[in-house]
Formats: sequence, structure tokens, C-alpha cells
Amino acid sequence: MNSDQIKAGMEKAPHRSLLYALGLNEQELKKPLIGIANSFNEAIPGHIHLNEIGAAVKAGIYSAGGTPFTFATIGVCDGIAMGHRGMNFSLPSRELIADSIETVVRAHSFDGLVLIPNCDKIVPGMLIAALRLNIPTVVVSGGPMLAGNYHGKAIDLHNVFEAVGAVRTGKMAAEELAAIEKVACPGYGSCAGMFTANSMNCLTEVLGLGLPGNGTIPAVYAARKRLAQQAGEIILTLVHNNLKPLDIVTASSIENALVVDMALGCSTNTALHLPAIAHEAGLAFNLEMINQISEKVPHICSLTPSGINHLEDLDRAGGIPAVMKELARGDLLKLTARTVTGQTIGEDLKKCQHIDHNIIRPLENPYHHKGGLAVLKGNIAPDGAVVKQTAVKESMMVHQGPARVFKGEEAAVKAINAGQIKAGEVVVISYEGPRGGPGMREMLTPTSSLAGMGLDDCVALITDGRFSGATRGAAIGHISPEAAAGGPIGIIKDGDLISINIPEKSLQLEISAEELARRTKDFKPELPELNGYLKRYARAVSSADRGAVLE
Repeated sequence: MNSDQIKAGMEKAPHRSLLYALGLNEQELKKPLIGIANSFNEAIPGHIHLNEIGAAVKAGIYSAGGTPFTFATIGVCDGIAMGHRGMNFSLPSRELIADSIETVVRAHSFDGLVLIPNCDKIVPGMLIAALRLNIPTVVVSGGPMLAGNYHGKAIDLHNVFEAVGAVRTGKMAAEELAAIEKVACPGYGSCAGMFTANSMNCLTEVLGLGLPGNGTIPAVYAARKRLAQQAGEIILTLVHNNLKPLDIVTASSIENALVVDMALGCSTNTALHLPAIAHEAGLAFNLEMINQISEKVPHICSLTPSGINHLEDLDRAGGIPAVMKELARGDLLKLTARTVTGQTIGEDLKKCQHIDHNIIRPLENPYHHKGGLAVLKGNIAPDGAVVKQTAVKESMMVHQGPARVFKGEEAAVKAINAGQIKAGEVVVISYEGPRGGPGMREMLTPTSSLAGMGLDDCVALITDGRFSGATRGAAIGHISPEAAAGGPIGIIKDGDLISINIPEKSLQLEISAEELARRTKDFKPELPELNGYLKRYARAVSSADRGAVLE
């Protein structure tokens, strides 16, 4: 695909006529035509400034000899969608974003593509589109938000969610919550911790599709605009060299992304998006890869919500290149993987001169000796479940307790807020998977309530839904197969003993094999009444262990 399809030859005169209507001249039409997919909107703090990023990208494209065309795609703010039916649309929006970009680029035959995402599902949606289209592409995100400040302490969005639980239990006054909510998010950018948006923006660097700094340079810094202009310039080099996403995203780069994921302690949502990205690239991905890599890669960055630092701290410490350089010292990365710089990871890392070991710990002195994520299996999750093990307190790494079963998030939140959950129990939330939710809602409200009430060190939560990157505690999600697909999570009853053993990667329902077989035989999954997009989505979506891709 190239722009000659819409501009070269006598028969394309009508096409050129329409392009002239845009104000273009003959010289501009002779240059490579570069699409800019910009997810700017005024409903998301991480996206409200993206037109400024887009302007810098356009300046870079012009200076390098290209002609830019900006077009829009949608975005959903997971924080604003959290805790109500809007969250049903968050994960499904990933597919709409990929489809919409594919549609515009195919129809308009651009020579190259610059993607401008920032938050949650927008980043993986754009990455999926890049791999599907496979034309020269570079990604430049809008950058993370600075941390807020409350009485001299750095805070972010997860502190507000947890403060709600603290108010409910009398540990905090409502007036203090009102003060915190006004300062936790001080300006534009993706939320300041290692939540899903920042996890995916950092991993975009590692995959090779984003320039160094893409994941960590704060949104408000001038360096972010310079990075955007550089992205606009470099896309012309990629076009001239015909370097495409499928030349860059290989099995080696997927493995590198998992290695850095473990070192950073990224969101559990990466266990959804990396399989989906690998699927689009035609690469094998098995959840067991997470455990294999986690066993050998230490957790060397302590980032909120479970840690102490924010993205701005990681940026000052040297950013993702510094993390990768430390990992490379332990021979943990595939250094021959290529990037949009036109060089290999190893060549790019030679330019990294600064590592602050107060933020990025040496491999010999990690925060945890194993990586951030773990995949658990057992009779509750035959195909796997995911936990952010570095966010689990030591007292909950091995736990057994009676189940408190709820169909859907709302019923669970109601019970938690009413003080009906007791120490030692395991909250089970079913029918929140990709099909049964539908859309696999994030369970940040219940986990934050438990943490705010001081129960995160004695209550576990398991679900076929998923968790926000802001979640901490013994929160085990992505249970596959899900209840709506006949998964065993749907047969758990109140009072059943559940055994969790994160070091042993085990999640078990403590009933006899005979009882398990009887319940499974009698189980009739409940499917939600749906219409519109969610009806189509639920019909086509695969399980969480496969990345919730559409069949």
C-alpha cells in the first residue's frame, strides 16, 4: 500500500481534486503522505493535550519532507468509567480503535503512520492496528501526569479510590477526602503510577515501536513535544527504508517486553494486551511465558500503586533505557531486536549514560527477587489466572479462606461497603469476563475499598474480570475459562474453602473431585441480555488467557 493509489496517473485526477480541496499544492502531493491517528478528546485528562503533541508531530513531518494528515479515533477513560456500566465498554473499545484506524488508513492509502495514544485501551488498540496494517509506523504517547501532592506527600488517583474506603470505615474524615480529590491529579497526562496506560506506553518503547522516552517523559515537559517532533521526522526515515512494524515486533521483542514488564511491576492488564499484540503479529504467546520469565527477572522498580515512586521519578532515573541497560547487564534481553530508531536495542542502549540506582535498583539488590506478575492455575482456573504478585502483602501470598460469592461487581461492592466482608474470606466475583461482563470490567472499586478499610492484608479477591493497574492486594483476575463460558468459577458456593498459593502458582477450590464433577455437570451458565456493540462483541470475543481477541 502506498499513496500512489490515490495520487499517481491520469485516472487519479478526481482523487487529486479532492486532495487539492484540502488546501494542498502539487509539491505536497509529491511527498510521502503520512497519517496521524490522534486520540485527542476533551473527556480524558490523558488526551486533552494531544492536539499539541499532534502539532509537534506535524512540524516534524513537514521538516523531514512529508505531508501530514490528522484523523481521530475514540478513547475511554478507565478512571471515569470505573464502577458503573461504562466500564463494560473499556476493553471492547480496544477493538473499535484498531478497526477505525485500519479503516481510515486502508481507505486513504497513507505511506506511513504516526500513532498518538495515551491511556489504557487506546495504546494497545493502536499497536494492534499498526501490526495489522504493517506500514511504516511510529508511536508517540502524550506522556504521564505528574504526581499530586498532599501535605508534602506524593499521591495519585489510586490514593483517592482508597480514601473512599477509609472514609467508610471512619479512618478518614470526608473533608480530608474532599481535599485529596482536588490535588491527586494536578494536570493533564496519563495517571501518574505504573497503571495500565503507563505500563503499555513503557512497553511500546521496549517493543521497538516507540522512541526512547515514550513511556516516561511527563506530559507537561517540553521534552515531550520534542519527542513528538522527532517521531514526525523519523517516520519519513522509516518510509524511505520501508521498515515496518512486523520487521520490529518479533518473538524477541515480545520476550523483551515481558522481561521489562516483570522488572517494572506493570499492570496485570499487560497479560491481556501482550497476547493480543502477539496474536496480531502472528506470534505464539502462552501465559506460562509469564511465569518462566518472572522466575528469572527481578523486580527492580518500586512504582505506585504498590510501590513508592511515580513515573516522573523513573524518568529522572534514566527511564526505560536505564531499566533495560540494567537488565542487559544480567543478559536478560534480546539485544538484536530492532526499533524505530533504525538500530537494535543493544545499539540504542549505548546512548544511555545515566542510571539512578536509588530508583532503579541493581539486579543484585532488587525489591523482589521475582518479577511483577504470576500466573496461577488449578481447578478454579484450568487455563490460568493472573496476579500482580509484587503488590501482594507477604501475609497473603499463601491463604486459605471461605468464599463469599457475588454475581457481578455491584453486589460485591455493596457487601464490602456494608462491612459484611470479614477477615480471612475470599471474595469471588463471577460473570465479569470478556463474554459474561461483557467487556471484562476492572474491579478497582472493590479492591480499593478493601485496601482503604485495611482489609487488603487479610481478604483476597478472585474474579473472571480484571483489575486496574491501580489495584494492589491479593487480587487475582483473568480467571479462565470465565463463568459465562462454563468455567469452574461459576460453580463456587458461599462457604467453599479456596486455597491460594502464589509461590506455588496454585488456585484451588477445596472440594472433592466427585463434587466438582457433579457441580460442573449441573452448571448452566447465565448470559446477559445485550444489544448494540456489546452484543456483537460478546458473541465474538475469546477468553482472557488468549488476550480477549475477537474470533
